[in-house]
Amino acid sequence: MIETERLILKPLTYEQLIKYIKCDNSLETELKLNKSSRTISDELKEAFEQTILPNVADKSKNYLYSTLWTAISKAENKMVGDLCIVGEPNEDEEIEIGYGTYDEFQNKGFMTEIVQGIIKWAKSQPKVKSVIASTDKTNTASFKVLEKNRFVKTGETDLLFNWKRQLDFDAV
Repeated sequence: MIETERLILKPLTYEQLIKYIKCDNSLETELKLNKSSRTISDELKEAFEQTILPNVADKSKNYLYSTLWTAISKAENKMVGDLCIVGEPNEDEEIEIGYGTYDEFQNKGFMTEIVQGIIKWAKSQPKVKSVIASTDKTNTASFKVLEKNRFVKTGETDLLFNWKRQLDFDAV
């Protein structure tokens, strides 16, 4: 678990991920949270089926690098968004992140704080030297989150900007 000023970031277990997918508030009930009206995009559903669930189920892997970290607002006792690390550190000691904020909580700085929290956690991981991310070129809110967390643009494709944050160990 990671705690920030306004949030608790909780890595979900396999069983909790199954409840998360149902969107029936069973996860919120288990975590003693206020009910939410969250939905799951087709893209996230596909990621669950193809990557997240199989990797979290694989006991040879550290599930913290594959599961969904849900962000809980301390003030509202409600899930506000999620972040996923896309697998264990690669040969360059990088981890890739993907994230999303639920509609009702957008534009309140939560995702900037969530990314800041995961950066602080990543600094404590001996095999992680940097964090990378990709954003759709039209998603200005997403690149503002990364820029506020000192990511720099490292390249682009037709549709995406690629970003990287070196983990210097003297500042968050």
